[in-house]
Amino acid sequence: MLIKSISGIRGTIGGIPGEALTPQDVVKFATGYAHWVKEDSSKKKPIVIIGRDARMSGSMVSLIVSSTLNSMGVDVIDLGLSTTPTVELVVPQLGADGGIILTASHNPKNWNALKLLNSAGEFLSKSAGEKMLEFSDMPNSYSSVDNLGKTTGDDGWIKWHVAHVLGLDLVHPEKIKAAGLKIAVDGINSSGGIAVPMLLEELGVEVVKINCDPTGDFAHNPEPLPNNLYDLKCAVVENDCDLGISVDPDVDRLCFVSEDGSFFGEEYTLVVVADYVLSKTPGNTVSNMSSTRALSIVTEKHGGIHTASAVGEVNVVEAIRATEAIIGGEGNGGIIYPTSHAGRDALVGIGLFLTHLVEQGVSCSELRNSYPNFAISKDKIDLSSSGFEEALEQLVKNHPEAKINTVDGVKFDLDEGWVHLRRSNTEPIIRIYAEASNEEDAKDLGDRFKSELRSLL
Repeated sequence: MLIKSISGIRGTIGGIPGEALTPQDVVKFATGYAHWVKEDSSKKKPIVIIGRDARMSGSMVSLIVSSTLNSMGVDVIDLGLSTTPTVELVVPQLGADGGIILTASHNPKNWNALKLLNSAGEFLSKSAGEKMLEFSDMPNSYSSVDNLGKTTGDDGWIKWHVAHVLGLDLVHPEKIKAAGLKIAVDGINSSGGIAVPMLLEELGVEVVKINCDPTGDFAHNPEPLPNNLYDLKCAVVENDCDLGISVDPDVDRLCFVSEDGSFFGEEYTLVVVADYVLSKTPGNTVSNMSSTRALSIVTEKHGGIHTASAVGEVNVVEAIRATEAIIGGEGNGGIIYPTSHAGRDALVGIGLFLTHLVEQGVSCSELRNSYPNFAISKDKIDLSSSGFEEALEQLVKNHPEAKINTVDGVKFDLDEGWVHLRRSNTEPIIRIYAEASNEEDAKDLGDRFKSELRSLL
């Protein structure tokens, strides 16, 4: 499987070129990206930052990418095992011309991807991505021996990233240290097993590590959803922890488990952090269309305006800038705090969340229960047919009672809640999200629309 989208070039390892992320495909797209960087940059020899999560194909893909960039006359600074937000921060910090994170995010271990950044450390825009793909399909000229780029290793940047988080005005390390917290961490056997404990230890937290050995052999499905976090739940309760933290393999998504083993809900990561940030710096918020309405309620409480964007970090960032939002993100546990940088960052989210928690002086479950309670059902259908758009059009006709939003797929706003159906940017599936006042109603609503959609495909 090979997918080209706003989230980069993503595919399964092994198989036939053009149908998976094979070495030939890596060379092809790395070449196209190098061509784009050279055209976009005014430098004679551009610099690109690369980093990777711990998945087992990472070192192989990294070597191919760095060698290809060098062969195009591009210098590379290789951060080694890193996180997506670390690379995003390092690109502008070092004045680099772009960046590539080698990670398939929440996808299983047999996937990998090239997440492509511009000189601001942000994902390529739609137009830049299209230009890069054009270059990938063109004959490209490689550099002569006198003009080859070089690769330099520099693996100290996660520590710098941690220091960056500790230095944010709204993160209060001393207050967190004084609270004497004990926190369990599920690092999914990837880079989060390095970065999250490093941050917590700097905050004076006693850390209980599970799945923190960065082997890339993921201990469970890497998407940080409740059904994948049984080990974390058990670790929190058995070790009498104040809470548990889970991240995805590249550390841009964040979710929590409360002290009683209950799931905080990845949807509420952004809600809580936004509530804290807006209480100190009032303003607007942004989240994607598949995010809980609780964020809108919290935003209005602080006198701000909430905007819903299409799904995808690029789209959220564009909406943040258009509305001058103070904070934004996605309902998958992604926190985008522009004061830090315009990218999802679990480490920034942890710093802000823990500061809010200790300032409130309540347990994690008490904090969660202080917010409006909505439940979201998340389901999917394999995208095996070509009639998805036609089926959606008919589904809209079947529901004249709904308020319709077609910015990204179709969202049906109903009296009892909402349903959002869209093509995934990262997998060959149709995502079906539904929200209602409780879990049973949310599931029933999602199941109803899933059944209707299946009948039309």
